[in-house]
Amino acid sequence: MKSKNKKVNILIAEDDRISSKILEKHITGWGYDVLVVPDGKKAWQTFKKNEIGIVLLDWMMPEITGIDLCRKIRNDKSGKYTYIILLTAKIKQKDINEGFAAGADEYITKPFNPIELKARLKAGKRIIDLLEKLHKQAIHDGLTKVFKRREITRILNEEFQRAQRTNQPLSTIMLDIDHFKKVNDTHGHPIGDEVLVEIVSRITAKMRAYDKIGRYGGEEFIIILPHNSQKSIKKIAERIRKNISQKTIQTSAGPLQLTASLGCTSTENIEASSAEMMIKISDKALYNAKNNGRNCTVVV
Repeated sequence: MKSKNKKVNILIAEDDRISSKILEKHITGWGYDVLVVPDGKKAWQTFKKNEIGIVLLDWMMPEITGIDLCRKIRNDKSGKYTYIILLTAKIKQKDINEGFAAGADEYITKPFNPIELKARLKAGKRIIDLLEKLHKQAIHDGLTKVFKRREITRILNEEFQRAQRTNQPLSTIMLDIDHFKKVNDTHGHPIGDEVLVEIVSRITAKMRAYDKIGRYGGEEFIIILPHNSQKSIKKIAERIRKNISQKTIQTSAGPLQLTASLGCTSTENIEASSAEMMIKISDKALYNAKNNGRNCTVVV
């Protein structure tokens, strides 16, 4: 019976055709998605092109050996952690030590026992799931579930570089909840938290699937809009602003009326040399929106 949990892609690198077929049959039967390659070179190419959770590497393979591939995977910092299991007929302690030193998490001796293999894969999946959970906690704000400042800044840097390469527009919105301190001072921080969660829900309801939002400060948020032109940025910002202000927010202390100020910019309209400059310009536009009486949008 296949697992109902999120599937983990497993890469099998085994040059023996019969062994690889047996491995594939067992592992797919346990509910995993499997990719099978016959040598280390193809394994590396496949690893770079796909999101792989667990790798089963035969120690002795043509092109690149399992032990060398293990080292290459561990030296690759571009993706998430990959759980590595070495398949080997080597049983000497020095060989086992070499495998672990190269970065392997586990090893299984040949011929393998299906029960043992299944248990090792389950252990590997538990570790992958735990690391993914910890990663999400590290990059997402615990209250609003949007990206933390450091992560949203990293994403903006990536999007800015991509926009430069592809000559596509990129827009940013800095949003600040008006007089939010008064909510905390009057009703307490738990009510303020309720307000933040609801406002984020209203913001994301007016965003596109590939837009990104992060909590930049206490009640300040940054929204990244790839492929978004100067012409459309104000329309999107106004939709967000109206979705916040036109309906009261229901809280444990009763309904509250909140508004937001928004500052926007687009690479179509400015000569930004960096993502940091885009943030500064959007922040200046936000400052102007507040000076204009709040509850409005300013585009620079």
